[in-house]
Amino acid sequence: MRRWGIISATLLLAACIPSPGRRPPPAPAPPPQAPAAPSDQATRQCHADLRRDRVEFKILPDRRYPGGCSILGAVQLLDIGTPVTNLGALTCPLALSFAEWTRAAVQPAARAWLGGEVVRIESFGSYSCRPVNGQAGNKLSEHGRANAVDIAAFVLADGRRITVLDGWNGRDERVRKFLRAVHDAGCRRFQITLGPESNGYHRDHFHFDMGPGPYCR
Repeated sequence: MRRWGIISATLLLAACIPSPGRRPPPAPAPPPQAPAAPSDQATRQCHADLRRDRVEFKILPDRRYPGGCSILGAVQLLDIGTPVTNLGALTCPLALSFAEWTRAAVQPAARAWLGGEVVRIESFGSYSCRPVNGQAGNKLSEHGRANAVDIAAFVLADGRRITVLDGWNGRDERVRKFLRAVHDAGCRRFQITLGPESNGYHRDHFHFDMGPGPYCR
């Protein structure tokens, strides 16, 4: 009986020792956490900067959603001098950079290369709780923090509609130069700027965000 007890104890001990090359399964990754809300001082300064630039906006309440998505320190732009379609919540720093980009880059480039004013900018939206490129398994997109905006087209006063999809590599050299000018200006004003040369997901729009950067493509 003693012999069988020793054998049983040995087997139990062996079961507790992992065999060579065998590792326990990794612990599940913690769910993504929404970032902390910006400080009151930074938010007040951003609001003051928007008012200084004569931008009309509405302050939005902070909200947190499942999966790490959030709308924190955000505003809705009401008037930046040029109408923009499909524009929802934007973090205040993104809103400020976007308004400045529209006034200081888009309109001058339109006058220089297209001989007219942009009367409407068409966007694919801003806040969207989804992973990068909408692909499952990717990290949370800056869209999930209201910290990104996608721009697809520009409509001129004479009725011309310039799209990123058709114009980036289109036949009209002036259109190509206009689109590259506003893309390059985005690289100077946003942390991340992506266009048709970044990947196939951006063949039809410019992506601007204020996440970790800088990166321009």
